[in-house]
Amino acid sequence: MKKYISKFHYLTQDLTDRSHIEQAQMACEAGANWIQYRCLTKTDEELIAEINELAIICDDWGSTLIITNHYHLLDKVDVQGVHIEDMDTDLASIRATIGEDKTLGASATNIKSLLSLQALAVADYCGYGPFAHTETKLNDKPLLGLEGYELLQRHRVEIPLIAIGGIQISDVELLMKTGIYGVAVSSAVNKSDDPASAVKTIYKKIY
Repeated sequence: MKKYISKFHYLTQDLTDRSHIEQAQMACEAGANWIQYRCLTKTDEELIAEINELAIICDDWGSTLIITNHYHLLDKVDVQGVHIEDMDTDLASIRATIGEDKTLGASATNIKSLLSLQALAVADYCGYGPFAHTETKLNDKPLLGLEGYELLQRHRVEIPLIAIGGIQISDVELLMKTGIYGVAVSSAVNKSDDPASAVKTIYKKIY
């Protein structure tokens, strides 16, 4: 089942000055149509309450809501899917658990893992990175840089590929020219002086 995948994935993150709710509200108001809720610091009960509050916001704005990793909560929250960051996870089992209707995203950090993920044929899109250094997520994987995405042109990549990891607004146009499907950002928006303006600027560079 082919799913709609946005070319711009906006990720919330744990911030001291803005809640995930406030971040999602800002992004939706600025035009973001794909919100990925990334919170790994709360209990299941706290997550469920916050996710369902986010779902109301996303429904009001017509935005897709994806949660990070917590696929075991899918029957308790109103979301469109889940993104799994752990590349050692049994994605086929997760697909069987969540069903075909839910969107399933997965991560890859090099061409080998990307092609393996594509061959498995259970994920709807791939978050590919890290592009550059990021403080949002602990990551000991080699940085791909622009060349890492240009190398993909030598391979038959058919799964929608979303560049992720330390992407700044100034990187977006160059990344899109490599032929990738889209980009995912968090800090480039969340830590900017004007987050809403950052969202709008990225959209203009992608579409």
